[in-house]
Amino acid sequence: MADSSSSPSTSRSSTLALPDAELADGLFTLRDCLRWATSEFHLAGLTYSHGTDSAWDEAVALVLGALHLPWNVDPGVLDARLLPMERERIVGLVRDRISDRRPLPYLLGEAFFAGLVFSVDERVLIPRSPIAELIESGFQAWFPEEPPRRILDLCTGSGCIGIACAEYLPTVEVDLSDISQDALAVARENINRHDVGRRVRAVHSDVFDGLEGQRYDLIVSNPPYVDIRDLTTMPEEFRHEPALALGAGSDGLDIVRRILREARAHLSDHGVLIVEVGNSDHHLEAAFPEVPFLWLEFERGGQGVFALTAEELDAHAASFAQQ
Repeated sequence: MADSSSSPSTSRSSTLALPDAELADGLFTLRDCLRWATSEFHLAGLTYSHGTDSAWDEAVALVLGALHLPWNVDPGVLDARLLPMERERIVGLVRDRISDRRPLPYLLGEAFFAGLVFSVDERVLIPRSPIAELIESGFQAWFPEEPPRRILDLCTGSGCIGIACAEYLPTVEVDLSDISQDALAVARENINRHDVGRRVRAVHSDVFDGLEGQRYDLIVSNPPYVDIRDLTTMPEEFRHEPALALGAGSDGLDIVRRILREARAHLSDHGVLIVEVGNSDHHLEAAFPEVPFLWLEFERGGQGVFALTAEELDAHAASFAQQ
């Protein structure tokens, strides 16, 4: 899990001591708001790990999101004057971001993943998996001639992985599964938002327990994988996310072990399992030193995503059964 933060500055006092109305009255243009928000974020020493990696990027995302402007808006709009209510909304969002340490996607109610917009709130993790790159390429490394026919997005959360698969692969059928009914409610919102209900369904399931008889050509999962040490030391921003979707035992592998044991029964004979384990990758290699996990590399960064074929799962089934 990425962690990027700014060190708070002591060179000046925060302007947030002023009332919102007074702050809004001093900001006229989009450029003013960007400069002011960036300064306050630097001063507050926020953590940026939910779609941005600096105070400036966070300010851009907040201001554009508050004004419902696209990320690639014409720079000429920077000097456009804002309405009082627009300035007040930006000031309120900046104050909430700093005082509550709530991640920006929760404040805005949406997040980007694989170039698509998804509804998010505190019922689900904020999308940030490097698996997005694999989706954008159509999983070509494993399916060079024909796309997978059926995909399972296991531990789906907001549904971003599975729905993005359906958007990039227009013939695929996708199941989104999760143990959390709250998460599935958000996933269904996103199914409707992207109008993919004819090919995507949400299924309540504790790992594979609710998927009896189902088989897939591809199983993709971003399950809970944070070990106890990382869980207790993570920045405050992450504590707004559902604990059920983060922690997975002392080494972060409680759910991953179940996936490795049970996935083969739900894969086609030429199927592939792709799982993100993040910083728990070293725990996984220590637990299964004989298993040839293929660790994937990503152009835009990210780590701890492995792939195993159905054949490899068969070859090491005895190892997975022992844990």
